[in-house]
Amino acid sequence: MAAVLRHELKSYFRSLTAYVFGAGLLLAVGLGAMLYNIQAAVSNFEFALSYFCIIFAVIVPILTMRVIAEERKQKTDQLLYSLPITTTQVIVGKYLALLAVYLVPLCVVAVYPLIFAQFGEVYLLTSYGSLLAFFVMGAALIAVGVFISSLTENQGFAAGIGIAAILLNYYSVTLSEYVSRTTFGSIAALCVLIAALCLIIRHLTGSENLAYGVCFVLTAALAVVCWMDPAKLEGLLPDIMTKLSLFDRFYGFVNGVFDMTSIVYYGSVIVFFLFLSIQSMEKRRYN
Repeated sequence: MAAVLRHELKSYFRSLTAYVFGAGLLLAVGLGAMLYNIQAAVSNFEFALSYFCIIFAVIVPILTMRVIAEERKQKTDQLLYSLPITTTQVIVGKYLALLAVYLVPLCVVAVYPLIFAQFGEVYLLTSYGSLLAFFVMGAALIAVGVFISSLTENQGFAAGIGIAAILLNYYSVTLSEYVSRTTFGSIAALCVLIAALCLIIRHLTGSENLAYGVCFVLTAALAVVCWMDPAKLEGLLPDIMTKLSLFDRFYGFVNGVFDMTSIVYYGSVIVFFLFLSIQSMEKRRYN
C-alpha cells in the first residue's frame, strides 16, 4: 500500500492535477475570505468556507477522474492485480494519496484564521471545527469520485458524471421543495431507487440472482409498509433528499454546531463508496 501511495503522489505532483486542484480550492476560499472577512469586516471565517463550497463540483472530478479510469484505459490495472497486495490496499493507497493532495491547500487555509485574529476577534474554535468538517466532507466527495472513476475507462465521462452527482447533492435540499410529498410520489421514487440499486449490484458483482434477490426483498418490504401504514411514506422522498445532502450537514458546523452524527455520516459515506470501488475492481479482476 505504501508503494501505491508513493507512486500516486509522484504522479499527481509531477503533473498539473494537484496544482489545478489546489489553485481552485485556494481561489474559492480566498474569494470567500475577501468578500466576508475583509470587505464586509465579518469575523466568522467559517462563512468563507461555505460561500464557495460548490467549487467541489469542479475540482473533485478533476482530481479523481483519472485515479482508476486511466489505469483501465492504459491496461495498467492488470499490473496492479499481479502485485503482492490486495485490491483493498490498492484502493486505500490511491485514496490516501488523494487525501494528501487535498490536505496541502487546506494547510494553507488553516493559517487564515490566525492571520485574521491579529486584526480582530475571530472565533477560532468554530473556525477550526468548520475546517475539520470541510476536510471530512471533501474526503467523502473524493470517495464518491473514486467510485465513479472505477466504473469507466473514459476520464471525461467520469468527470462529467462526478460533476452531475456533486451538483445534484449540492442542490438536493432546494430540489426537495419541488418534489411530491404524496404517498404515490414516494412509492414511485423508491421503486426507481430500488431498480437503480439492483443495476449497480448487478454491474459490480455480475450476479443476476443476487440483484434480483435484493430487488425482490426491497420491493416486498415496500409493499408491506404500503399495506400496513401508507401514511408513513408521505414526505419520505424530500426527507431522504435532505438527509443525504453532504453540504447541508456542513452548514450546521458553519452555524457553530459541532455535530458528531454528521462526522459519522461522512465516515460512512467514505467507507461505503470505497467498498463499492473495491468491488468494481474485483469484478474486473475476475473478468
